[in-house]
Amino acid sequence: MLTIEQLQKSFTIHHLQKTFPALQNISLHVAEGGFLGIVGKSGSGKSTILKSIYRTYEPQEGRILFESKAFGTIDLLQATPRQIVYLRKHEIGYVSQFLNVMPRTTALELVTQSLLDVGVAQEEAISRAEQALRHFDLDEKLWNSYPNNFSGGEKLRLNIACAVVKEPRLLLLDEPTASLDQASKLKVRESIEKLKAQGTTLIGIFHDLEFMEGLCDDVFTMTKYVEKEVLA
Repeated sequence: MLTIEQLQKSFTIHHLQKTFPALQNISLHVAEGGFLGIVGKSGSGKSTILKSIYRTYEPQEGRILFESKAFGTIDLLQATPRQIVYLRKHEIGYVSQFLNVMPRTTALELVTQSLLDVGVAQEEAISRAEQALRHFDLDEKLWNSYPNNFSGGEKLRLNIACAVVKEPRLLLLDEPTASLDQASKLKVRESIEKLKAQGTTLIGIFHDLEFMEGLCDDVFTMTKYVEKEVLA
């Protein structure tokens, strides 16, 4: 489903005229329907891998080969902006710790729109969105409210609902349980197990190693590929 070959990424702070390494020579493979967990210390580049797959970041070297239903084998680093927009809408989901939404859009509208984007009819989209919000214990009083004033946990649960309801072929999880209580974590785990059973491929970053137990088929451990000193 996804193969990363010799991925390298660094960040330049122009006003300091300094370049800092983030990833160096990262290679990994995820089989279709598998779940790869990525572990490592803070700052080791875990999130940078996921953002590179999602093309939020553009690495300087390497390849990310994705088996797309629409495009066949495609290098995500060479994909056109139009292809990336399509893949994000139809094939690749991303859950982060943070929720960035358009203003004046309610929680129910956000989840419904996720389904409309993949061609679900309006009535069914609303019904499935309500089921998702109910599953993740979003109080029904909040469904028609704007998420800007939600708590951190409520925003995260909404973010997860928007991603999993689309049942993407590949789902990227960047600390999806970071600010959740135990009951909410169990809801997330239940959804992940359901997606996995349906054939979704998953890559996840978790500091909660207990949560990962029994979920991941394989674990990729970030090692100290580069020293943290400034590159020349």
